[in-house]
Amino acid sequence: MRTFLALLAFLLVVAPAHGEGSRLDALFDALAALDEPGWEQIEDAIWEEWSETGSASLDLLLQRGREAMSAGDTAEAIEHFSALVETAPDFAEGYNARATAYFEAGLYGPSLSDIVRVLSLEPRHFGALAGLGVILEETGDRPGALEAFRAARAIHPHRSDLREAVERLEAELQGTEI
Repeated sequence: MRTFLALLAFLLVVAPAHGEGSRLDALFDALAALDEPGWEQIEDAIWEEWSETGSASLDLLLQRGREAMSAGDTAEAIEHFSALVETAPDFAEGYNARATAYFEAGLYGPSLSDIVRVLSLEPRHFGALAGLGVILEETGDRPGALEAFRAARAIHPHRSDLREAVERLEAELQGTEI
């Protein structure tokens, strides 16, 4: 797992920079403000931006995949999300959606691969970082999970689940090498 984390750290350092002044940059700045009221709306706006495919046919694939996930049909969801990322290989949210479907299907390896791709395209993807933390914790890499949850929390300081995960893992790992 250490090799995986080293690769992830490398990807986060060399990932393409985002255009200054973009809508996402402004949303992330607002989200990072510790006293920002209405952070839920800011988070929703970020997810909306991430979900913009720019194509009606790609929107349909994303929608059908999400509907399949809601219905508990991970195999169908994976098919739709796979078609989406094959057609739009630079669409980070397609990989994130498929990573979630893979995770729900118990396929942690493919999920981790998609998370790496998400973070290479959008290093600020707090959802992918949180998912990484969950997988690492479930596979026994608690120090790695803590690093992932801390990274997600640095981007999104308002989510209580991230704060609780960091606090829980810090308490569990207290006195051990992190």
